[in-house]
Amino acid sequence: MPGAPLRRARPATIAFAAVCDALLVTLFAGIGRSEHERAATLAGLLETAWPFLAGLAIAWCATFAWRRPLSVMRTGIPLWIGSVAIGMVLRALTGAGTALPFVIVATLTLGAFLLGWRALAALIARLRRA
Repeated sequence: MPGAPLRRARPATIAFAAVCDALLVTLFAGIGRSEHERAATLAGLLETAWPFLAGLAIAWCATFAWRRPLSVMRTGIPLWIGSVAIGMVLRALTGAGTALPFVIVATLTLGAFLLGWRALAALIARLRRA
């Protein structure tokens, strides 16, 4: 309803969403490193993940994601686009690879991860209300 006040997200929900997003972005980096037979070290994982985690953090702040952390449309899509776009810019600025196949895989994987869990959460919430 237009003009109706939005219910504030609970701090636990906000924290859950932020942690899920960060873990899924890190999982993406870990899968990528594994597929390319890179060393399984924490430093290596963070080296691969940091541009996308930075993009995610910037997108969280720019979109006020804490207001509706579980929304696919208002939060998930902007976080997905921001994570990929900012992550790729940071990779390019630091001399890391941004080959088109990598951009495509990153876009599809992060989309599935960042939107998928939110869609599942929305489905579960809808089923609980029914």
